[in-house]
Amino acid sequence: MACSLGDTAVELTSTPDGRRLVVRRVVDAPVEAVWEALTDTERWPEWGPSITAVDCDDRHVRAGTTGRVRVVGGLWLPFEIETCENYRWTWTVARVPATGHFVDPHQDGSVVGFELPVLAAGYVPVCARACARLADVAKTARNGE
Repeated sequence: MACSLGDTAVELTSTPDGRRLVVRRVVDAPVEAVWEALTDTERWPEWGPSITAVDCDDRHVRAGTTGRVRVVGGLWLPFEIETCENYRWTWTVARVPATGHFVDPHQDGSVVGFELPVLAAGYVPVCARACARLADVAKTARNGE
């Protein structure tokens, strides 16, 4: 099953964490630039539609990074990065497994994506927006702006 939301593709597929909805978008920027934006906790509010602030001792996430995010509405939620390797990271938010994040190489730059539990299908539009924002953040960083 696959569909699209503008420039963003959505499909139900197998991931390292089982069958999940995967939201992905081609980005006109190298993998490293997208990965930098995706793992930089100070940049999360720039591309994450549901995140308004981050409190974390680690600027760039790694397995074991902990902190908290303030979500729309002002609530602070604790998070922990579960895995972070091979241009992919996963986390729990308020001890609940949340989205997986990844960057893959692509002939036109890279692909950024999010992996969602099937029961979180309502979060697909938010992830599609995050993909678009990440594309803008990575292109801006690449251009030195």
